[in-house]
Amino acid sequence: MNKESIAKIWVTADAVWIRTTDGREASELFSNYVRLQKATDEQRGNYRVSHFGIHWPEIDEDLSFDGFFAR
Repeated sequence: MNKESIAKIWVTADAVWIRTTDGREASELFSNYVRLQKATDEQRGNYRVSHFGIHWPEIDEDLSFDGFFAR
């Protein structure tokens, strides 16, 4: 899955969510990632989208789009 497959990315109090262009939604809980769990709301909101995932430069964390649907 790549960036062109993603229609929306949003952050809630406890997770990061994605919606694909075909309407599927998935989330990753911050509690499953130590760096995201310990990050401030501001740091969690400061992410960059790469071709294959989401990167948080301040905390050096990456999540791939494919990983959201790996279960």
